[in-house]
Amino acid sequence: MTGPHASLLHNGQRLHLQHGPIDLIIHAEGNRKAAFDAAIDRFSTILTELVEELDVLRRPLAKGSRRPDGDVARRMYDAASCLRFSGYVTPMAAVAGAVADEVLNAILKAGTLRRAYVNNGGDIALHLSPGETFKTDMRHHDGQPLGQIVIKSEDGIGGIATSGRHGRSLSMGIADSVTVLAQTAASADVSATLIANAVDLPGHPAVTRCAAHELDDQSDLGAERIVTGCAGLSHADCARALSGGLALAERWQHANRILGAALFLQGHSTITKGPMFSLQQKEQLYV
Repeated sequence: MTGPHASLLHNGQRLHLQHGPIDLIIHAEGNRKAAFDAAIDRFSTILTELVEELDVLRRPLAKGSRRPDGDVARRMYDAASCLRFSGYVTPMAAVAGAVADEVLNAILKAGTLRRAYVNNGGDIALHLSPGETFKTDMRHHDGQPLGQIVIKSEDGIGGIATSGRHGRSLSMGIADSVTVLAQTAASADVSATLIANAVDLPGHPAVTRCAAHELDDQSDLGAERIVTGCAGLSHADCARALSGGLALAERWQHANRILGAALFLQGHSTITKGPMFSLQQKEQLYV
């Protein structure tokens, strides 16, 4: 495996960091050079740290599970352990968000920044100074627009994450995508995974599944059944599937574990209460 790679993008306004499967885009407004130097320094050992504890991080969480030693690994464990009673989950469900949180934390220590984000393949750790705003689009896996997220500093959102069966990881649900807003990227990451899993129609003939290890023998999901395909569903089926994910998202929002969620399935969508999401899909369901 080659070592970490760093390069400047967009006339030096963004930093690209890549090492193995980790691919970050970093933006900072303020003391940018100090922020980028700190990001490069912290990023240099992250993958090595995670590999050293990979066996622990791939184990499903249960009462009494051992907390790992590394800083990123502990972010993963802490975010996932809060939700371990909501379904099968390992610390790996929070890995992308935890890496983003760790690098953002490093650059914020390096100097004052008005706005900053670390985007790890769509899972984003975000910093906004008072009065600042962040906007980003949500898109379907084929590039079609789904809507927009508008975050203000007073919203208290520090993480954005998206999960679903068209994402980078295997999914136990049928959601095309679920985007979650939370206080940290790690929390948003694991929450999006579990909410996407809850968008489901168990036993439905349109949904095909197999054991995760049949597709990836290194998957932390092991023998858990993951979705391999989902044929066209009726309006009623989409509403029923989305209602399961929405119920879980609303429960976590009420408990302040997340700050909002948008759920998408075959041209249908639904959102939790709050002003941050603006959807473009025609079939918006209030289930």
